[in-house]
Amino acid sequence: MALVTCLGILFGCQPRESADFLFYNGLIYTVDSVSSRVTAFAVHDGKIVETGDDALRERYRAEREVDLKGRPVYPGFTDAHAHFFGYATDLVKCNLYGTRSFEEVIGKVTHYAATNRFSWVLGRGWDQNDWADPSWPDKDTLDQLFPETPVYLMRIDGHAILVNQAALDIAGIHAGTVIPGGSVETRDGRCTGLLIDNAVDTVKQHIPPFPASLEAEALLRGQANCLAVGLTAVTDAGIDREDILMIDSLQRAGKLKLRDDAMISYTRENVDWFLANGPILTRRLRAAAFKLYADGALGSRGACLLEPYTDQPGHYGFMLHDTAYIMEAMQAAYNNGFQLATHCIGDSATRTVLRMYARLLGAANDKRWRIEHCQVVHPDDLSYFTDYGILPSVQPTHATSDMYWAERRLGPERLKRAYAYKTLLAQRGLLPGGSDFPVESINPLYGFYAAVSRRDQEGYPEGRFMEGEALTRDEALRAMTTWAAYACFEEQYRGSLEAGKAADFVILEKDIMTVPEEETWKVKVLETWIAGEKVFAR
Repeated sequence: MALVTCLGILFGCQPRESADFLFYNGLIYTVDSVSSRVTAFAVHDGKIVETGDDALRERYRAEREVDLKGRPVYPGFTDAHAHFFGYATDLVKCNLYGTRSFEEVIGKVTHYAATNRFSWVLGRGWDQNDWADPSWPDKDTLDQLFPETPVYLMRIDGHAILVNQAALDIAGIHAGTVIPGGSVETRDGRCTGLLIDNAVDTVKQHIPPFPASLEAEALLRGQANCLAVGLTAVTDAGIDREDILMIDSLQRAGKLKLRDDAMISYTRENVDWFLANGPILTRRLRAAAFKLYADGALGSRGACLLEPYTDQPGHYGFMLHDTAYIMEAMQAAYNNGFQLATHCIGDSATRTVLRMYARLLGAANDKRWRIEHCQVVHPDDLSYFTDYGILPSVQPTHATSDMYWAERRLGPERLKRAYAYKTLLAQRGLLPGGSDFPVESINPLYGFYAAVSRRDQEGYPEGRFMEGEALTRDEALRAMTTWAAYACFEEQYRGSLEAGKAADFVILEKDIMTVPEEETWKVKVLETWIAGEKVFAR
């Protein structure tokens, strides 16, 4: 054998290295530090071992060679802020997304209730801003249709619900109920059934848990949908311990392939368990960050602003917790080595949290504490992102979903400092991007298109919404690959197609970096791979 090897070397014939797969004849965007493009790469044991040109076919003896036929390949897409667990379990609830009137909501709920498999009637997705009559709904019709069965219908952003009287009775809520950081809406001295922000949790805590079998079924359905749009990883922005353990069990059983950066909802029960047991860190699951909410949403006027809402004089929104509670959460994360991510939509909430972060973090650091959403940021506060290593985490489709009504909430001058993604990128040097699904679509190419075009999918507005805040295609791609991986300390393992990193990648039918801008969101995923395993094929 030694003689054969020596003769091979003598005559210039080197023995070929082994690989599981050799992909060649492709248009491969590595998204490395210099945006290299190659035509081939080799995969072994779930990792990329080398990238280069088609000459790699001579260097590797692969169990299988795959001719990409010139198709484009990208690192697997990561959603840097989503609600995967919530999205998946919503699949077994009543789907109210895209409803155009309250009457349509009622019709869908009635139809759904006929085959409901749960003790409550649960639904999500309505948005009164999309209705011809954008006024808040009330519970009267639900009370007539469901006098005994509790009904819980969540608004699209998760910050408001409409419930019937049966649900209010279970939660002990009446017209005089006061809930700090929340609102119980009343009319003529009676509850309308509309609850906002912290009042939502007052009812939610009474909803029984799903049976484990139904929950597992929902998670696998949600995974299938995510893989079909090229998602290989998600940041699950705030879930409970038992939900994280369910995800872990399905991953260990080999059923759930999707990687999940599971942010831990900041509750006393969750915090006590994780501080006692430490973070969960596997190759598929990372649970090492706490998720905190500072304020509500702009659409429901719960976002906390420095100046009153333009369309509701005297109303500033509100913080969901007092500063003592927020500082306690920050201190717990800081003292125990956990990352912290805080939901901040209004400029007042953002300023408050940035200043509190700064007090703990001090100067430059690598803790990668995050501000989730960053929808309205005062220019005076931008320097905090640079000075204290704080990450702005944004969702590009929020800009094009909110642009129809955002000026009504903020006014023309304040709008100029909202949804400012290019400004935030210039300040921090990177910008993890997500969708906040199920608030928005799970398809990451919708976010890619929104970030680049600043238009909706019908091409509105012609002049683009706040055009100066648009990202380039390269920036938009990095937002859902390398920058998203960096935001959860995974950049050494995934996010780009480089030797030593996970073989997580997607093959598309067309090249989103060169097709006409208006076509990018329509491009289909042909295959999705995670750790060198094909997990979806169209």
